Amino acid sequence: MNLYEHTIIARQDTSPSEIKQLTEKYSKIVEKNDGEIVKTENWGLINLSYLIKKNKKGSYIHFKLKGNGKIINELEKSELLDKKLLRFLTVKVKKFDLNTNFFSKKDEIGKKEDMKK
Repeated sequence: MNLYEHTIIARQDTSPSEIKQLTEKYSKIVEKNDGEIVKTENWGLINLSYLIKKNKKGSYIHFKLKGNGKIINELEKSELLDKKLLRFLTVKVKKFDLNTNFFSKKDEIGKKEDMKK
């Protein structure tokens, strides 16, 4: 089985309930194709570097998943048709970094560093 990190960016006007529905929808596609979701992260609303379809911000959802290339083909085919999504990206990785949370708030990062000392 291959390891993948898959990120989707939803439109800025997408509600939290719709974000949850998107997460469930794409999780089901992975499971239906004999894949496994190791971790799902909701990174929240983040500023985009440039306008994408007249949106300045996007809601990021990140999946760490195990599976074969067929899963990625099915995910991307479905995502191309989804009007709520702006972009998606899949990267094949050698191993997952399950410890680091890159989009935690700065206050939380400072607390974690203090705990290590």
